[in-house]
Amino acid sequence: MTIHTSEVLAPPTERYTFLGWLKRNLFGSFGDSVLTILAIWLTYAMLKPTLAWGFGEAKWQVIADNLKLFMVGRYPPGQLWRVWVVLYLLAMVIGFTWGAWVKGKEKAGYVLIGIPILLALIPFSTTIRMMILAFDVVGYLGVLLGKGESVSRKRWSIISLLLYFPVAIFFIGGVTGEAGILPTVKPDLWGGLMLTVLLAVIGIIFSFPIGVSLALGRQSELPIIRWISVGFIELVRGVPLITILFMMDLMLPLFLPAQIRVEGVIRAFVAITLFSAAYMAENVRGGLQSIPKGQYEAAHVLGLSGFATMAFIILPQALRAVIPILVSQFIGLLKDTTLVMILSLFDVLGIGKSILGNPDYIGTSKEVYVFVAALFWVLSYSLSYASQRLETSLGVGER
Repeated sequence: MTIHTSEVLAPPTERYTFLGWLKRNLFGSFGDSVLTILAIWLTYAMLKPTLAWGFGEAKWQVIADNLKLFMVGRYPPGQLWRVWVVLYLLAMVIGFTWGAWVKGKEKAGYVLIGIPILLALIPFSTTIRMMILAFDVVGYLGVLLGKGESVSRKRWSIISLLLYFPVAIFFIGGVTGEAGILPTVKPDLWGGLMLTVLLAVIGIIFSFPIGVSLALGRQSELPIIRWISVGFIELVRGVPLITILFMMDLMLPLFLPAQIRVEGVIRAFVAITLFSAAYMAENVRGGLQSIPKGQYEAAHVLGLSGFATMAFIILPQALRAVIPILVSQFIGLLKDTTLVMILSLFDVLGIGKSILGNPDYIGTSKEVYVFVAALFWVLSYSLSYASQRLETSLGVGER
């Protein structure tokens, strides 16, 4: 058999060295070399003024002075230990899940380790810096606990993720009234990044079962269930989220007795959940329609009931097929939480705008918005990377 020259492997020195990588990927031909040099020049021309501003002219003290507001808003200072407990629990859960599921070196792991280190570079007190760096220690302990090929560890990692959110809300909200170890903190005092994440997480968790139910209801053979599902989906999808938030803020009190007052955070939770559920229903319906009829017929031949067919055969395949679009929806929902400012709630963007109203921080709008954008990028990228890992493990897109 004739072996073409192009199929012959390069020497090991070219395959496994940095110079070999550069030659293969960036300077493989004259045209590639020209494009590489041009791209390097353009990148330098664009980054030079940005880096000069970021490391020389920017007034990052506005972030250090108001970091507590950015993170938790008006949460009572005397109860901040509860927020730290919730964050350390999150580091432990992420570390345990990482150790149970991820094998080998992963670039995202270095990013997760680097975030607390970068935050510790901000000019805080020594105590705060040590508490921030402790996230890496707690996360590493979680990795050690989750290491191994045990199926039970993977099962416990899923259980810990599901239990984390109700436990976190329990700690943050409190249950013992005005006194006790966990005094109640009203939701209207929640703010900053904490409120943004809670709105997104609760919206995702509660909209998922509602959206799946609506998708199944839209395909129901019972007309009344189908009409209700179609009416809700089309009505909610026909208006923007800001309209639903306005209705929750202005019209909901008209339908309730005067003595009943629903706090703004609860109204935002309900509005975001209903809005997300309508779009979730359509995404899931697309997954259901992608399943061939032969799957239904095979389940019927095996004697499975309609519920068993949908729960164990059809729905798992449909949800697996729409993982990318569901994650895209979740990322969009995370960014849409900034609209809760119209309900007088101070999420991380609302906190940023309120800080800019302080005369002491005039002219720091670039620093504030860059910081807020960086927070949203980290959260969005984390969701995107987690979905890619899930798709790889489930073999989405493979036959």
